[in-house]
Amino acid sequence: QVQLVESGGGLVQPGGSLRLSCAASGTIFSIATMGWYRQAPGNQRELVAAVHTGGSTNYADSVKGRFTISRDNAKNTSTVYLQMNNLKPEDTAIYYCHVRREGRSWGFDYWGQGTQVTVSS
Repeated sequence: QVQLVESGGGLVQPGGSLRLSCAASGTIFSIATMGWYRQAPGNQRELVAAVHTGGSTNYADSVKGRFTISRDNAKNTSTVYLQMNNLKPEDTAIYYCHVRREGRSWGFDYWGQGTQVTVSS
């Protein structure tokens, strides 16, 4: 099992910044991807950004140039960060940490509890 602990959400004015963190512990070997999804009221959950083994990243078009995802691997913990700059009201959503472990013929997905990000003046 993988335990995920998220932090960093909150209320920020348009143009402001926030940094989300998600620490993964437990059975963290074979983590292939760590990332962030978000879900606004009435919308489907969407990928915001992900970082893969080897360091490659991908971003939603709406956040390119404003958000940066990074990953830090320690002995017993792997942490993914999402630096969000120049935030806009449309970034308001619940942000969920996502971790995927993969083997040759298996895969498991893990989700955090979600953290609220509200962008409003």
